[in-house]
Amino acid sequence: MATPFYVAPEQMMQDRAEYARKGIARGRSLAAVTFDDGVLFVSENPSRLLSKTSEIYDRIAFAAVGKYNEFESLRVAGIRLADVKGYQYAREDVTAKSLATAYSQSLGAIFMGDGKPYEVELLIAQVNGPTTPVELFHILYDGSIVDERDVVAIGGEADAITEHLRTNWEEGADLAGALRLAVAALTTTHDRDVTATDLEVSGLDRTRGRRQFFRLDQEEVASLLANT
Repeated sequence: MATPFYVAPEQMMQDRAEYARKGIARGRSLAAVTFDDGVLFVSENPSRLLSKTSEIYDRIAFAAVGKYNEFESLRVAGIRLADVKGYQYAREDVTAKSLATAYSQSLGAIFMGDGKPYEVELLIAQVNGPTTPVELFHILYDGSIVDERDVVAIGGEADAITEHLRTNWEEGADLAGALRLAVAALTTTHDRDVTATDLEVSGLDRTRGRRQFFRLDQEEVASLLANT
């Protein structure tokens, strides 16, 4: 009788985590920066059609890096969950915290399951009243969840980018200032010039109407970067 192949659980989890991290590192990073009216997501994205960021609900946004088909399935599932909860109860009952918890549970179950782990990292953001801080939840490939403040980066070079963001972030910055900070942080890890055509820029603005998600086109991004 053949001896069954055995791998220590600790080694198996380590191998799965390394696999997920390597997959995420192959993509380009994303920076989230809070500003006076909300939060801004900025990432290098050569595609005009495959977005890393999206609206989830009235005042809730989704951002992701990693394998597109995997985080796109999570995005769609989050929209459906938010729609059902908002219909069954009230729109105010749909929160970033509940969505982040659901994503955390799903990614944790996938990571511990028999299939391969998802190669994704997620950010879920929510804006509230004018004096309430932005809620920003960071969910890792293994289901770990972190409540971030002010700024954060996700992706393969996240540590260096986040350090630059935290060093240079100032409370009360406007949209243009947040954009310039995010672009400067994203370019700290390479010498390549980044222009408006290379960027995907979106976010949440609490001064808008019921739906507070916005997306900037190339002309708007170029104008804000030139606004010194």
